[in-house]
Amino acid sequence: MRTHIVWDWNGTLFHDMEAVLGASNAAFATLGIAPLSLQEYREQYEIPIPRFYQRLLGRLPSEAEWILLDDAFHDRYHELSPACGLTEGALGLLSAWGESGHSQSLLSMYEHDRLVPVVERFGISGHFVRVDGRSGPSGGQKATYLSRHLAALGERVDPARTVLIGDAADDALAALSVGAHAVLYTGGSHTREKLEPVGVPVVDSLAEAVELAGRLAA
Repeated sequence: MRTHIVWDWNGTLFHDMEAVLGASNAAFATLGIAPLSLQEYREQYEIPIPRFYQRLLGRLPSEAEWILLDDAFHDRYHELSPACGLTEGALGLLSAWGESGHSQSLLSMYEHDRLVPVVERFGISGHFVRVDGRSGPSGGQKATYLSRHLAALGERVDPARTVLIGDAADDALAALSVGAHAVLYTGGSHTREKLEPVGVPVVDSLAEAVELAGRLAA
């Protein structure tokens, strides 16, 4: 059976950290939280996201505060993200992986109805056997979504020969929960120092991630 890659989107294939930071700072401002630099954000960020806000507030946000934060974030992100592009080298890696006879799919915690048009805008939909985004409330974890994603792919993929490439510890935890491999990329939401304790390979480029994925699931 072929090796299958499940790609994360935000912070991995889609280089959107500047938009994420701007949107996060807009959300913080609604509750009087001081803005963060990109480095500070990457050092503090955590999934599930309510725990990230708890770290900054010193307490969990109330339900009303969570709605305020979430709405402010997404409103600003939708304004800023169109200026973002694919991560350097991503298009060539997608093409080469498919041409080598392997398969790949895309799984994101970004809202599905917003994800699909963005992926189509970049002209890369044809590289994926399946594209799934979030269908429920924001702020959750990826494990359940990955399980559904692989179930939908069915016999086309074997979890033991599947590698999730993402930028967050939550990506690795999701992969491990279904018996898949994971490679984490340092160019997104987490610093290397926050990724390494998870215990999966950590790389500084998507090219390294793909090369390692091919060896991990061989």
